Amino acid sequence: MAYELPDLPYAYDALEPHIDADTMRFHHDKHHATYVSRANEALEGTQWADTPVEEVLKSLDSLPENIRTVVRNNAGGHYNHALFWTSMSPSGGGAPSGDLAAAIDSAFGSFDELKAAIRARGLGQFGSGWSWLVLDGGKLAVEGSPNQDNPISQGKTPLLGVDVWEHAYYLKYQNLRPAYIEAWFNVVDWDVVAQRFAAAA
Repeated sequence: MAYELPDLPYAYDALEPHIDADTMRFHHDKHHATYVSRANEALEGTQWADTPVEEVLKSLDSLPENIRTVVRNNAGGHYNHALFWTSMSPSGGGAPSGDLAAAIDSAFGSFDELKAAIRARGLGQFGSGWSWLVLDGGKLAVEGSPNQDNPISQGKTPLLGVDVWEHAYYLKYQNLRPAYIEAWFNVVDWDVVAQRFAAAA
């Protein structure tokens, strides 16, 4: 079954003042929609056309070479953004609790140190890309990826990602990526991240 653009789980303006409605509308309706349509075009008529996007991204080396890069970029963009929208909530922010909080303290020393690691990876990403919290071999880690690459392609489980492509923040924050990442922490839905951690741990 062809990929479909998922609805946002909240209104365009629900994340204001941290992420503005114009950015959300443009980001979701234009950018994410384009990733979906281009991935579908590339996969149409292939044995991969009905394969879940997670499996496609785990099997990039098995794809025909003539579509591999297009699929990597656009199926990756679809998967990344579907994860991104559901990682945020109007009632987000704060700090994680329970098993996730304990795992964060064990891996990073504290929640503040995790935030610092995500921030540093996002700010250090040259050009477009992402900063991720992942589960890798049962351990939490922070890593970055360029463009629309995703840690799932390296056998890791993405739990949370912040989009640091300029289209994610430029309308409101212009070139102030640090201010955008700080604002983004105010809408992170740690309950959803905790559910992903529990499912993968």
